[in-house]
Amino acid sequence: MIRLLSLAVVLCLPAAVRAQQAETEPRYQLRAVGELGFLRVHSNTVRYGREGTLFRFTEEGGQDNLFPLVRLTAELSWRGRHTAILLYQPIDLRGETVLSQDVSFSDTTFPAGTPLDVRYGFTFWRASYLYDFLAGPERELAVGASLQLRNATLTFTSAEGLRRWASRDVGPVPALKVRGRYTFASGVWVGLEVDGIYASGGFLNRDNTAESFDAGLLDASARAGLRLTGALDVFLNLRYLGGGARGTDEEEAASGRGDGYSSNWLDTASVTLGFIYRLPSDSL
Repeated sequence: MIRLLSLAVVLCLPAAVRAQQAETEPRYQLRAVGELGFLRVHSNTVRYGREGTLFRFTEEGGQDNLFPLVRLTAELSWRGRHTAILLYQPIDLRGETVLSQDVSFSDTTFPAGTPLDVRYGFTFWRASYLYDFLAGPERELAVGASLQLRNATLTFTSAEGLRRWASRDVGPVPALKVRGRYTFASGVWVGLEVDGIYASGGFLNRDNTAESFDAGLLDASARAGLRLTGALDVFLNLRYLGGGARGTDEEEAASGRGDGYSSNWLDTASVTLGFIYRLPSDSL
């Protein structure tokens, strides 16, 4: 009899776990996440043309201070395992400088002594999917993929407006994604999140015409937060965001504007305060 009762308990455990999970995790959950803080550029370099100048934004482009940072995310989870994420990340870094040396980009040269207005824009949108291997709302170990749409704009304009060089680029960037979180009984929680990829060849080039092309992206963060109410969390986030590309675009070289070579690498760190707001599940 004892053995039969034990067997019955074991067989009922999965159903009990599923029932408990259903009570604690809504079938659908919509979350709004916002972050506000500052971004520090540790390194940002560009070169256009193999004989062009290696331009360092932090030393020569006025990017040696702190920049405001806003990050907005919407998340939809369903069945306690699946999560779709939409992220908007504006990045618009501007600076003013007086050139200490001649600076050349492809077919354009700014002579030493030129007052220069510099803009480095790298705003992007990112869509992600995650599958959580751990049940329950208090912990997460999720793996998935992201697709980022980059929207890069670089402009160098002499202060009198007589000379300008600009580069614009829009294209998709796929990446792998991992996210984890653990919540303590006190309501304090810690988490991490990583989106990253490295590729060579024409895989990340918008035209896939580069004979030799290296590109990478890494967006990694660690955060600690506190659940204030059933609907609201606050957290502190530390983030590294960097990446870039280097290679020769054969179509651009054939167009006659320089040799088609470009190199662009960015390394930043940021500190933000954020919130997570959970919409009532019965509103979905």
